[in-house]
Amino acid sequence: MATYKQPCLHCGEFVERDARLCPHCHSRSPFGYHCPTCLKPVNKDQAVCSGCARCLTVICPTCAAPTFADERCGECGSGLMVHCTNPRCGQLQFFDAQKCTACGKKIKHETGRG
Repeated sequence: MATYKQPCLHCGEFVERDARLCPHCHSRSPFGYHCPTCLKPVNKDQAVCSGCARCLTVICPTCAAPTFADERCGECGSGLMVHCTNPRCGQLQFFDAQKCTACGKKIKHETGRG
């Protein structure tokens, strides 16, 4: 059976249409963008999520530049995802998430830097 591939939005490489991860750039959403809070599909030109009203522009914790709420900062390229602190879950979550979108547990954040 023939399978059709489509380009990943993040790197442009062709991947299987049912892929949940791009094997080239490791994006968890190769065919679209999702709100980091409610996981509703969003567009890069939206200011807020239509599902939960979350602002889709965040300040990167690494370079302090405003960037779209995606897996990586659009300015410096640093990762914006962290692992859920629940030892039974460990799923990747957006860095400023208050609770895990996979297990629902509250995420404990580091209190001091440096």
